[in-house]
Amino acid sequence: MRFFQLLNFQHVVLYLFPSLVFLVIFWAGLGYLHFRTRDSEERAEKLYATYAEGLSTRNAPFPLALILIILGVIIWAFLYILMVGLLGVKI
Repeated sequence: MRFFQLLNFQHVVLYLFPSLVFLVIFWAGLGYLHFRTRDSEERAEKLYATYAEGLSTRNAPFPLALILIILGVIIWAFLYILMVGLLGVKI
């Protein structure tokens, strides 16, 4: 049993909120796979190399969902470290 019941709620928020944000960003990213530029369609269709067994490579743009997820993780980690430092909680 915990001495402070609010600590349980804080842990639930710290586990649940980033997970929900990740799912929403990933879902939104599925709708827009990449930044659309003038040559996006050409880059996605053009084959650069063909290997054995029918494998081929393309120079497709980096997915928007992954950019947002990486930025979100970096911002969350920075704010988490900053807030832990400001509140004086020892890790």
